[in-house]
Amino acid sequence: GESRTLRLHSTMSCPIGKSDPAESRNAPPCQSGSLDPRNMMPAQPSQAPHPEQTVPLSTSREPSSIPRPGSSAVDTWQYPSEQMFYNALKRKGKGQDIKEEDMQTVVHIHNTMNERTWRKLLEWEEFHVSECDHPRLVSFRGRPDELSPKARLLTTFGLRPIPFDRHDWVVDRCGQQVRYVIDYYFHEDKAKLGQDAIELDVRPALDSFGNLFDRFRMAFSSK
Repeated sequence: GESRTLRLHSTMSCPIGKSDPAESRNAPPCQSGSLDPRNMMPAQPSQAPHPEQTVPLSTSREPSSIPRPGSSAVDTWQYPSEQMFYNALKRKGKGQDIKEEDMQTVVHIHNTMNERTWRKLLEWEEFHVSECDHPRLVSFRGRPDELSPKARLLTTFGLRPIPFDRHDWVVDRCGQQVRYVIDYYFHEDKAKLGQDAIELDVRPALDSFGNLFDRFRMAFSSK
């Protein structure tokens, strides 16, 4: 079901940077190699089939709309292929009940959620558009096993279910690095009604006065 697919997603739920396709295709499928500190994923993610794999998976990758640091205005992060996602699940020991046919759906949900996250994040960045009109995503980290203070408070009082995932994204605001915290919730009751069951709580981390001020501004804005 959808909740199981989201659990698979939470093991690798961030865009991945560009890499050399030839190097990725020839790399051993289970070898993590050096990790890219921007996303804590292999610097050269493998596109080779996993030894336990029985069905071929797509190795094509989709570009995101999320700008990454670089000289080009159109330089964006790329999403993982089905093969890369499958290999990552196996590498992390999360693939016990994984099926190859799940990968197309998992990758689609993964990409859609990251695009939604970026759009939500840009709503906050609108407060600073006069000083920076082209924020870029510098780094990101999945922290599914670590509740944010806000999520802990909401779940303790029964106001939200336990998030199925958490991300920390760092944005370059024209030279200033700003950290955002994102909690992802799945609402079973909405899913049963055929409604959008995934809730994203995107906000700047409370690690600077500027971020705290933005929280107050958003609370009293009409967005």
